[in-house]
Amino acid sequence: MILIEKTEIFGWEAAIRGMRNSFNSWDKSDSKYNPETGKYEVGPADVELMDRLSRSGPSHAKFLRYITVQFDITAPRYWWAEMDTYKVGTVRNSCSTMHKVQAKEFVREDFSCEHLNEESLKALDILIETMNKARDRFNNEGKNKDDWWQMIQLLPASLNQKATVQLNYQVLQGIYETRKNHRLDEWHTFCHWIESLPYSNLIIPPKKSEE
Repeated sequence: MILIEKTEIFGWEAAIRGMRNSFNSWDKSDSKYNPETGKYEVGPADVELMDRLSRSGPSHAKFLRYITVQFDITAPRYWWAEMDTYKVGTVRNSCSTMHKVQAKEFVREDFSCEHLNEESLKALDILIETMNKARDRFNNEGKNKDDWWQMIQLLPASLNQKATVQLNYQVLQGIYETRKNHRLDEWHTFCHWIESLPYSNLIIPPKKSEE
């Protein structure tokens, strides 16, 4: 499973200003701040230029780096291991496994286990029970580090972990292109979220029939 929440996007004004620096065409910009809505509204002329440049390769699409996206995401550790590939232009603040593993009782809902069959679910339940016994000993019998190790080294890759992430539209371009057909359901959900972002056409390459 994967859950994306609290998405915020900003940087449009700087992105458009920087984009037009290369052409000395600031006078052609038709984007402006709307005091009634309290938002910066992107005009059609700027959208057309952004769309053209975003299709012209990474160096021409540098303006996308100014469009910053912040969000909270909860996903299993096996997904985070792949997400960590995208280090450049990405900031991540995660919940701490090392310091907070003992903070709450382990339950099934803490894990991405929607594809497990009955046999595997029983194995997960045994693992959860074993970790909870170690947790109880750690919390109630003097915080023995050996009990802490039982939790840390038994944690499965399906444990869900929450993090606050910051990246930009150009990073999302690379993610979408390389992950849209991935075997993990989590990547499909993430790519659908990308498709829902404002002006996602700047991120998503057009289909061959649309070119």
